[in-house]
Parts: sequence; C-alpha cells; structure tokens
Amino acid sequence: MNYDTAYNTLMKYFTKPNLIKHAVAVSEAMRHFAKIEGEDEEYWAVVGLLHDIDYELYPEEHCFKGVQMLRDEGFDDKFIHAFQSHAYDVPDYNVGVEPTCTMELILCTVDQLTGFIIACALMKPDKKLSSVDVAGISKKWKEKKFAAGTCRDRIMRFCDRLGKDFDYIAGETLKAMQGIADKLEL
Repeated sequence: MNYDTAYNTLMKYFTKPNLIKHAVAVSEAMRHFAKIEGEDEEYWAVVGLLHDIDYELYPEEHCFKGVQMLRDEGFDDKFIHAFQSHAYDVPDYNVGVEPTCTMELILCTVDQLTGFIIACALMKPDKKLSSVDVAGISKKWKEKKFAAGTCRDRIMRFCDRLGKDFDYIAGETLKAMQGIADKLEL
C-alpha cells in the first residue's frame, strides 16, 4: 500500500485533526529514519501513518481492535506485528508484542516524541517548529512537569535499544517534522 492509499484508509477511521496531525508527524519521522537506515521509506511511512488506526474509534481497546481493522484493509502479519509492537510496555495498550526490528524500535521511540516536540513548538512565541532546536528540546525534556504525560523512561529505553542518544533521535525527528511544518500547521 502506498502512502496516498494509506492516508485514505486513515481518513475512514479518523476525524479529529490532532490525531490526523499526530499520524502524519509519526509517518514523516518514520520516512526520515527509513532514509537514514537505507530502508523502504514508503513502507515505514505507512506503518507510522496507521500505527494508531483504532485509537479514535476504540481508545479503550487500542492495539486490540486495530488488528482486525488492518486485516480487513489487507495488511499482512508483518505490518500487524509492527502496529501491535508500538504499544509494547505501555499500560492499558500492551498486547505483549515486543518490537523486534529497527523499524519497530524507531516507531516506539518517535510515537510520543513527536508529541513532545509539538509541545515544545507550542511554547514558542510564534508556535513554529522552525523555532525549536535540539538544545531546547533537551532542556524541556529535563523539566518533568513539561508534557508530563510523555513516557520519558520508555523513550530513553528505546533510544538505548537503538544504540542512539536522545539528542540524535530528537534532532532527526525534529528535522523530519520541520519538513512538513505546513501540514502540521506549525
């Protein structure tokens, strides 16, 4: 499935602008990291785009209901594994599917990190991603009350599993998001 078809699929299930922007942000981060890793950019972008496919309709059953939804849309077991693994070790959503490859580890890392970066942008006077830098992200990262819902320990564990430091992951994620700032209205 290509990105445009996946986007149309997403729009069958999503109506909330912030959820759509989140999906697009994660998708672009995944595309960016696929390019760095020399992997299939389109596939990684689609995984990122559809990683929360069941969240709007079934927030209490996130990562459970999506399996059938993805099967109904024609996705294979590899794709479904990636979808389920993105919630590994997240209370309420953990279906026990551990991320096993670089793509899945990156998805686990950038999922909440994109939201954190958006929160950083919204704190800027102009509310623009272009005003955000890695030093600012790192500073806010240390402020535990800022974006308190972000699972910092979890993101750090996945950075460690990737063998990458937080500043690198945050910087590359920011770079990806800055490339689509217009779509994110930031």
